[in-house]
Amino acid sequence: MNPQVRAVEYAVRGAIVLKAGEIERELQQGIKKPFSEVIKANIGDAHAMGQQPITFLRQVVALCTYPDLLDSPRFPPDAKDRARRILQSCGGQSLGSYSASQGVSCIREDVARYIERRDGGIPADPDNIYLTTGASDGIASILKILVSGEGTARTGVMIPIPQYPLYSAAISELNAVQVNYYLDEEHCWALDVSELRKALYRAKEYSNPKVLCIINPGNPTGQVQSRRCIEEVIHFAWEEGLFLLADEVYQDNVYSEDCQFHSFKKVLHEMGPEYSGTVELASFHSTSKGYMGECGYRGGYMEVLNLHPDIQAQLVKMLSVRLCPPVSGQAAMDVVVNPPKPDEESHQQFIQEKEAVLSSLAHKARLTEELFNQVPGIQCNPLQGAMYAFPRIFIPPRAVEKAEELHTAPDMFYCMRLLEETGICVVPGSGFGQRDGTYHFRTFDGMTRGQSEDVTRGGA
Repeated sequence: MNPQVRAVEYAVRGAIVLKAGEIERELQQGIKKPFSEVIKANIGDAHAMGQQPITFLRQVVALCTYPDLLDSPRFPPDAKDRARRILQSCGGQSLGSYSASQGVSCIREDVARYIERRDGGIPADPDNIYLTTGASDGIASILKILVSGEGTARTGVMIPIPQYPLYSAAISELNAVQVNYYLDEEHCWALDVSELRKALYRAKEYSNPKVLCIINPGNPTGQVQSRRCIEEVIHFAWEEGLFLLADEVYQDNVYSEDCQFHSFKKVLHEMGPEYSGTVELASFHSTSKGYMGECGYRGGYMEVLNLHPDIQAQLVKMLSVRLCPPVSGQAAMDVVVNPPKPDEESHQQFIQEKEAVLSSLAHKARLTEELFNQVPGIQCNPLQGAMYAFPRIFIPPRAVEKAEELHTAPDMFYCMRLLEETGICVVPGSGFGQRDGTYHFRTFDGMTRGQSEDVTRGGA
């Protein structure tokens, strides 16, 4: 089989999650354990952990899916108006038809208007918008068109460590060269451009670094980058001729009062035409995170700037091979970028639900940080944003020796014991990358208070 497939690893759904599934089946069969259920804190699946869906989003998608409901008095007029507009742009006015490979035209227009509002009026062109199957599909697609060369000319892709394992998996599948740059744990997982420069120059000895990936807010680390940091990153990319990938799926999830989300597109534009007209940038968003948590719809988009027209044509050709993203996911994405306006019937309920979710997530992030830092042997940095904690764990030397005897990473050994003894499923830091000699795990911080307390008690 393809050796690159064998090289792919995806820790978020790796060995520990398979073990969790095995334990769940044993519980269902009546096999006694020290716990009654498995708490799956391994993945940011908000609805699976009890978050309620946004009513307006579900109403619009329901109306698009079953248009007979457009005659029902149970649905508000603004939801019906959006559903009709989406359906009119679908073949046969049906969500079951294929869309254009780049996505339904009116939804791409809505995405462009959303970006303009978010970024204070900076223009966005619908032709630069591509609807995707979640953000992951867009990231993999951009990497696919950028990877080339052989030997020391093979494309290098710079990724943060710790990283989201989608990146290392896609790099392995494409047989590209992974170029690690380390975030500074001692300074709240800050990104230091001097570290980028060191990583780049080292990588030039064995590859051709062409791509720089940024995750902001950070997954798994929960940091939010300052505007100054983003300016420095853009200048570095401009200086070195790097293609920037800005993973911004957690842009609604900023909890610290001292932090603010700045889009790479906005900062790039405000740095002037020398940068905004030359730096190639692809930025990504999704229905899966934020206040929506609609992971299952697989909705997302990417905006791609300064791509040469010939390369843009090749990108569209490549996307056409997969025909189109799920049209129901595109409809869900439309509600995210085109929510109820202040003068519409659903606005008040929508705002109440949105603010309730974000307030709850912020509270849970603070609670998670506080509880972890009360546990001896666990140290957690401030959770400024996103949906995860990535605490450092100090594993005793004897446990490290035992893990080595079993040919297992020490943090995998810790997480597996945690699962087997408490039913709590978290992901070892080795699946995300970490500095040698340090150990971590990632946990979803959108759990209920009881689940959060179970995780911290189990970690102790």
